[in-house]
This record gives sequence, structure tokens and C-alpha cells, in this order.
Amino acid sequence: MNAISLYAKPSASFAAKLAHTGAVLADACERLQPITQASSLGVEDMVITHLLHTLKLDSEVFVLQTGKLHAETLALLATVQTTYGTDRVVRVYEPDAQAAADFVAANGEDAMYKSIELRKACCDIRKMVPLDKALEGKKAWITGLRREQSNARAEVKDIEEQDPTRSVGRDSRAKVNPLADWTTGDVWHYISINQVPYNALHDQFYPSIGCAPCTRAVTLGEDFRSGRWWWENESAKECGLHVDGAAASSIIPIRAVA
Repeated sequence: MNAISLYAKPSASFAAKLAHTGAVLADACERLQPITQASSLGVEDMVITHLLHTLKLDSEVFVLQTGKLHAETLALLATVQTTYGTDRVVRVYEPDAQAAADFVAANGEDAMYKSIELRKACCDIRKMVPLDKALEGKKAWITGLRREQSNARAEVKDIEEQDPTRSVGRDSRAKVNPLADWTTGDVWHYISINQVPYNALHDQFYPSIGCAPCTRAVTLGEDFRSGRWWWENESAKECGLHVDGAAASSIIPIRAVA
């Protein structure tokens, strides 16, 4: 039994949602250039990349290769580059090798398990700094956020417009969330009917996939994101990519590397 057979159960309004998603993407790719898709290579992001390809929309795709990804994720990255790299730019951003090595030397390979401060500092080096590079010069970015994923994402809008009060940083750019109202069943139905490649870990009960040390399989009845940073409490379960500056600073100073 694979993820498609388990989850591909579309909602009654799937066709309307798909049409709306296409319209959101088309509008964003016309109005908010230059634009890029942030792909974690999770199932939602694979749907979006396929839609950009199918609708022939002008958007780059980028992946953060943190140096801690699963072998299955790296294999999918190669597939994405081969499948979609002919009609759009697929960029890969990596952390500064020296900064990553220095962090491990000072704190150990298992630093993320020692404290939230160290885990977020690791995310900062491996994700946040490369993300800033990926978004440099961009007016907007496209994500796979869905309201169903967690309480923290329950208020996600289709398009979070650019904040005119901020001149730099992620918060100054528009964020496009074209799958905001999709259910898990909708996502997997799209994967199934369009034969979209997806991460093999999804077939091993990994609904949400990040770095290997920080991701585990979930069991029946567990929350969608319970396999991410499972040793932390629910309120801390974001790496910082989708937390605004004010919220992030109220949780932890993520650039404090021991």
C-alpha cells in the first residue's frame, strides 16, 4: 500500500479548487515578477512545480540542499532537475560549508536534540541564510503551505501581499500559497491523476519531510507534522521559513550559535 492508495481522496470541490489555484498562480506569475517557488520536495511542492510546468508559467524553482537531506529526497531532486529543468531554472542553494562545519565542531552532530536554541541555530545556518540568498532580488515566492497542515498555518492566505513597510527580508516579499485550501486528499488525488513524481518517504508514512535528523515517520492518528522535531512542543515546530520576523524573535534568537 502506498501513499496514493491511502490518501488520494479528493474533496467534493476539488475541481473548483484546482481552477482557483491555477488562477492564483497565473496572477502571481504575471504581477509579481521576478518570482520563485520554494520547494522542499514535499508532495505539495511537487504539485505546484507540476502546475507551473503544465500552465507554462514564468517562475524559477529553488531547493535548499541543507546537507542533511534523506537519500530519497536527493533522488527526487535529481528527478525534478531532469523532468522540469528543461523549461525552467531549478536552483539549488547550500549552506556555507565553513559555518556548518564550525557549528558541528562546537556543538556536535546531534546539537539539534540538545536545545531549541541549538536546533534553530542549525536551521538558521542550513536553511535561513541560504533562503535569503534564494530570495535575493525576488518580488515574491511560492510555497506549499496549507491551512490543514497545522494550527500555526490555519490562517494562511492565497497571496500575502508585499509589506510596503519592510524594505528587506522575507517579510518584505509577497508570499503565494496556491494550495491554501487544499486537503491532503486533494493533493494526493492530483499526484495520482497526473502521475507526478513524489518522495519515496511518503510511502513510508512520512507526511512532512525535512532534514533526516529532524524527521521521523508518523503512526496512525498522529498529527500531520508530528514527525517534525518530535522532541519539541507544538508551539516551536517551525524552522523559521514561514514565521514572520516578530513571531520568530518572540520565540528564540535563531542566529545565536554556541
